[in-house]
Amino acid sequence: MATQSITGRADGRRVTWVVILIALSVLLNYVDRGAIGVAAPLMKEELELSATGFGLAVSAFFWVYAPACLFVGWLCDRFCVYRVFALGVTIWAISTALTGFAGGLVSLIILRLFLGLGESIAFPGSSKIFAAEVPVERRGIANASVSAAIAFGPAIGVLTGGAILGEWGWRPVFWIFGAVTLLWLIPWQFAAASMRARAIQVPASERVSIRRLLRVPALWKMSIVHFLSNYGFYFLLAWLPLYLVNTSGYSIGEMTALTTLSFTTQGIVALAGGWLSDRMVAKGANEGEVRRWLMIAGQLAIGTATAGIAVADGYAMLALWLAVAGFGAGLIATNIFAVGQIFAGPRAAGSWMGVQNALGNISGIIGPIVTGLIVDYLGGYGYAFATAAALSLLGALLWWKLIPEIRTLDL
Repeated sequence: MATQSITGRADGRRVTWVVILIALSVLLNYVDRGAIGVAAPLMKEELELSATGFGLAVSAFFWVYAPACLFVGWLCDRFCVYRVFALGVTIWAISTALTGFAGGLVSLIILRLFLGLGESIAFPGSSKIFAAEVPVERRGIANASVSAAIAFGPAIGVLTGGAILGEWGWRPVFWIFGAVTLLWLIPWQFAAASMRARAIQVPASERVSIRRLLRVPALWKMSIVHFLSNYGFYFLLAWLPLYLVNTSGYSIGEMTALTTLSFTTQGIVALAGGWLSDRMVAKGANEGEVRRWLMIAGQLAIGTATAGIAVADGYAMLALWLAVAGFGAGLIATNIFAVGQIFAGPRAAGSWMGVQNALGNISGIIGPIVTGLIVDYLGGYGYAFATAAALSLLGALLWWKLIPEIRTLDL
């Protein structure tokens, strides 16, 4: 089935391949982003990092990532999004590989900054392409493919990274992950060739400025709930391996199995949720309300599960709560970007998602530092888990009460 773009009709099969490659790029994005969490049990000791120092290194990624999303979203609405996407992937792949040579906190932070710069393309770029090329009744599964990648990326990263970590140490984790990401550029050059020639851009007369978007209340409200959804997910992504190994006493193999279970559940739920929401919309359900209630369910699940993980007694209960967390994260990741695409429409999707993702990812700047300080100065992870759980549950309330009618706005 052909789909409608801003500049004309695109071949449906080629669009499908581009969606698949975007999903694969997001998978690699989260493999590379989460590598520091996988490597943490050995890296933290070798580089002599305190919990606060490790938190700073994790947070550094977002110092650039969040503000860069604003600029990258603007680029996606004004230049060829396919070329911008390829440049971003190149930067983050090289940064990942070079992290394997880090000798201390300073070099680690610098490389995390470049990683954040490169990875800032993922969601403004994918949202721009999806809003322009993917019809409404397929929007759920397109976003679900990205959401599944957000889950399977950490799952694959933990599984393969844990094996590399146990066999060769932490540095090869980054070398291998970075090299694999660079290989992604080869199929992208072929799949996006015809679309690159059409250069999906908004005509100058139809462009929506960042300044104008910042006056839209719905964008600020979406950014708040995006912040709350990210806080809990990033907390588990960055700190769970360290917590399981160094605090709960699980082996690297057990840590790998538990975290892989959570992320695999997330990926399966993301795909199922995307398929289900598309079926409901195709049968006449209001797309905005479907996605609102899926977001509420996701926030409730991850908030409850985060609290459950902190008090879980034994391997079986811990595995159960991690599966529930994966369930919630799968629903959240499928719908948070789809709702932004609905509000923005094709003309402003890149810039809207740039702003929303930038403000929403402030949680990635604040959260790791807050967690590190809590662990170092309050004597454990209890308050850190409580904070993450409370913010996730607050997100459920705000999706119910704060977010207005979900429809394409007249920008």
